[in-house]
Amino acid sequence: MATNENLSSIAPGNSGSGVSEDASLDAVWAELTAIRQSIDNIDAAVIHMLAERFKFTQEVGRLKAAHGLPAADPEREREQIARLRALAVESRLDPAFAEKFLNFIIAEVIHHHERLAGRPEPVE
Repeated sequence: MATNENLSSIAPGNSGSGVSEDASLDAVWAELTAIRQSIDNIDAAVIHMLAERFKFTQEVGRLKAAHGLPAADPEREREQIARLRALAVESRLDPAFAEKFLNFIIAEVIHHHERLAGRPEPVE
């Protein structure tokens, strides 16, 4: 994988070679920049979507706390993991990665729910 330091050597005007090679590297650099902008936009959307998701999970946590319900819901978690693993497969994303990502989110949600309920947090 190329690093920013490696890429700086192919940045426009840095090849030290002939004009046609400079133009080719300029095109590569422009394409890399455009792709990275798309990645940056997706990253921003992911953060905004996570923020929205956590707004709703906070509402769930408040409801659970108000009614003495447990912070964790293992059956719901299993259903979500199965559903998102299937979505990952459909989307050609590694389902194991999707499960790890969801497990991280679930752990954070449970942590929030425990805090809302005023329950002591488990020692790690």
